[in-house]
Order: sequence, then structure tokens, then C-alpha cells
Amino acid sequence: MGEASGIRLDGVSKQFEARGQTTEALRSVSLDCAPGSFTALIGPSGCGKSTILRLALGLEAADSGEVAVGGLTPAAATRSGITGVAFQDAALLPWRSVEHNIALPLDVLGLKRVDFRDKIAELIALVGLKGFEHALPAELSGGMRQRVAIARALVTAPQVLFLDEPFGALDQILRRQMNIELQRIWMESRATTLLVTHGIDEAIFLADRVVVMASRPGRIVREIAIDLPRPRRPELFADPVFHRLEAEIAGALDGH
Repeated sequence: MGEASGIRLDGVSKQFEARGQTTEALRSVSLDCAPGSFTALIGPSGCGKSTILRLALGLEAADSGEVAVGGLTPAAATRSGITGVAFQDAALLPWRSVEHNIALPLDVLGLKRVDFRDKIAELIALVGLKGFEHALPAELSGGMRQRVAIARALVTAPQVLFLDEPFGALDQILRRQMNIELQRIWMESRATTLLVTHGIDEAIFLADRVVVMASRPGRIVREIAIDLPRPRRPELFADPVFHRLEAEIAGALDGH
């Protein structure tokens, strides 16, 4: 992969109308994610975390302000294949095998699957699913389905990766294992990554920076640098430095 591209939101505001009510999802949000960085967004439900991702993916349009991904508009970035995305729901096609689910973005972009045969095999090995190439989603555990979703997000070798609560439906033990796996995968890909999470421990373990949001209106209230060496190991969860960062982020959340 070449050098990753950044993500930039500049003074972005967004409102939604429903049943005669106006919800101010985001107010004047500015966020700059440097190329190759890993940023975690954390905040209460309804604070606009997922709205930021949807704007950056071109699924919604901002009412005001600018959004750029790799120097392109979000829609252009998505069309060019420089972005990848994984959501909480793996959303695999039940009739497609593991390797054919991973190939789905190639089909959408009109790319020849045969040209990516080696890449798909490499990703299957990377996410620890070697031997399951021909398995259907119903034959996989929840954690394995999420691994397929992450491999699918990486198949176009994206420069920018968006993750919206990718492990939110998993139990705590499996979630920790997946955090370790995701860090390993990210250290190989070095894609600029923006993770939405409700887990303070997950945000600290994975990110270079944690961005704390508050709701009504959705806005950024704090940015906390996570200056911990990589690779980060499971013992880190018990480290006093880790606990101090947890307390700092929890305090920022409680203060709003």
C-alpha cells in the first residue's frame, strides 16, 4: 500500500428532521486525522459519532462545513476504492462463501475478482480464517463473521478505514481478542483509521488519539493523546498508566 490519506472535517454541522422535530446531530465539528493515524471516537449514544462516519463515507451530506477523505469528496473517495468500512453487523451475504463475501467490494467497483485472488488469500490468512475459504456465514461464529467483514473492508487495500462498533455485539473476552487482532492487522496495513466505539478500554488499546464527544448538540469536547508503545499487549489492560487514561476519558465523558 502507498502512503495513507487523511480525513478532515472542517466546521461540519448536520441536522435531522423527524416527526416535526429537529435534531442537531453535529454542530461545528472539526477533526483532522493525519495519514496513517488511528483515531477513536467515543461518546454517549446520539452524540453524532456514526453521523461523522456516514458523512465521511458520503452516505449523508453535511448542512454546512467541509468533509474530505484523501483530499477527495467522500463520494469520490468511496468510488475510487480508497476507503473501506466495517459495521457492528457483519452484513455478510448468506449465500456467498467467505472468499466471495470478501470479494464483494471488487464486484461493486467493477474490478476483476481473478486479479485479486492472491490478495483475498492473503487477507484470509491475515484475519486467521485459513481453511474456511469456502464456508458460508451460517457455518461461522460471530467473531469469525466479523473477521470476514474486516477482510472485506481491506480487500481494495484502502488508504482509509472506517470502523463503526465492529466488535460491539461480541462478548468481552472475544472483543479483547479481536482488539489484539485488529491492532496487528492495522500495523500491517497502516490505513488511516477512524473507529467509533462505546468501549473506553478498546479506544485506549487501539488508538493514537481518543476524541470525546457530547450530545445535544453533537460536538467534540476533548481530545486525548494515547502515547503508548506498539505493539500493545494484553497485559496493558492491567497497567496503572492504562487505568489513568481510562479515568481521564471517563471524566471527560461524565463532565458532559
